[in-house]
Amino acid sequence: MTNDTIGVDVSKDHLDAYRMSDGAGRRFTNDAAGHTALLDWLGLPDARIVYEPTSPYHRSFERRLADDGFALVKVNPRQARRFAEATGKLAKTDRLDAAMLARMGALLELEARPARSPILNDLKDLHMARQALVKSRTAAKNRAKKLTLPILKRHNAEQLRQIERQIGAIETESMALVKTDPDLAHRFASLVSIPGISANTAFALLID
Repeated sequence: MTNDTIGVDVSKDHLDAYRMSDGAGRRFTNDAAGHTALLDWLGLPDARIVYEPTSPYHRSFERRLADDGFALVKVNPRQARRFAEATGKLAKTDRLDAAMLARMGALLELEARPARSPILNDLKDLHMARQALVKSRTAAKNRAKKLTLPILKRHNAEQLRQIERQIGAIETESMALVKTDPDLAHRFASLVSIPGISANTAFALLID
């Protein structure tokens, strides 16, 4: 059971924290020393910590608090904005964002969930990189239909081959990551055994 709700606005360099129970707020650096200072300020792990994902800036903060037993609530930014609009709290400063997140967590009694494992974080990065490459591949294929100069056709074909190699390398690395975790490997095997579920769809489902 959580006895308090803490909103944390996460940026590249700082963590702005707001405590719902007494309205106290404080800024910490978003590094190992700042995480330690934040934990000292929080005290016992009996609070709900509400924050928005700001990948990759939230990950080390998230992992440190998860390792110390805090209940973590990662809020979708769109959901947070809708709450801010509904409550008329649209002013944008880091401290106000932290206070809004704390109110949101407390009023909606948002449920904490386990932090994503480092392997799943890496898998997500690979999946996003693959999605970007797929878009580039589609653009290159569409471009190929309009090219007439031999040199441009050749360059475009070389780019396509490079993209295909990169996609293949990412898929190989993704599979290697999954195999390092027996539970993930079992779930992956179960997913791809379902007709119509490809390996890449299985990766996406594991991440989500």
